[in-house]
Amino acid sequence: MLDLDLLRSFVSVVDAGGFTRAGERVHRTQSTVSQQIKRLEDALGRPLLHRNGKRVAPTEEGERLLSYARRILALAEEAHQVVAQSAGEGVVRLGLPEDFAASRLAQVLARFARSHQGARLDVRCDLSVRLRDDLDRGELDLILFKRDAGERGGIACWPERLSWIASRRSEPDLRRDPVPLVVFPQGCLYRNRAVHALEAAGRAWYIAYSSPNFHGIQAAVSAGLGVSILPQGSILPEHRVLGAKDGFAKVPNTELALLAAPDASPATRRLADVLAHFCTAGPQAGR
Repeated sequence: MLDLDLLRSFVSVVDAGGFTRAGERVHRTQSTVSQQIKRLEDALGRPLLHRNGKRVAPTEEGERLLSYARRILALAEEAHQVVAQSAGEGVVRLGLPEDFAASRLAQVLARFARSHQGARLDVRCDLSVRLRDDLDRGELDLILFKRDAGERGGIACWPERLSWIASRRSEPDLRRDPVPLVVFPQGCLYRNRAVHALEAAGRAWYIAYSSPNFHGIQAAVSAGLGVSILPQGSILPEHRVLGAKDGFAKVPNTELALLAAPDASPATRRLADVLAHFCTAGPQAGR
């Protein structure tokens, strides 16, 4: 097995072009570095350096070793950092709805990362139903997700009012069936509520536009491609809220919930406190 100290001295000698300057880099005397190179050559059974006075250059075998040595040393440093970090606060794997207060929440997460340098954030954005599954499988430590209002469990939850919306300027003919829907992919609570509400009212429907991106949904509704269900905080000035007089009954509300894994680390719990404060101060829409 190759000794990391010997490889480090070898790389330093090649980079410095000599033993004296290499010794200064690795904080060893010239003779010590020379002995280390000799030990490395003996271990490999090949000469690694051409010695020409105070100048040295790698042999053909030395050139081949140099590339491997750099990679080995880089990998060793990476492993050291990961292990040293895990001995601190560790990795915090956070799951969020893709659209949840993107800019403001990103700033909150950045401040948390700067103040907890022993912790490494791993943030994943997805549909709420997938986030919950990932938490149950142990792939996430903490999630902000949407669920039916009134469900039990979780660190905290915040109510969310939902409304049917259409374009204020280019509204489709809502008196005729089938109703064009603008929706998120399957599994989204908003999509499920829209479909169930129309079917309960005996109305036909079709998917006119589907997007995993929240801004895409808002834009499609604004353009008049169809109607959708969105939380109150996500209704734009170019949207019109639909009611019973338009043929759209009120839909059950959802809630935003904060849920941590049973074995959540102290760093995860601290991040949960930060997110709870953020949502209480003014939760934004997600799905």
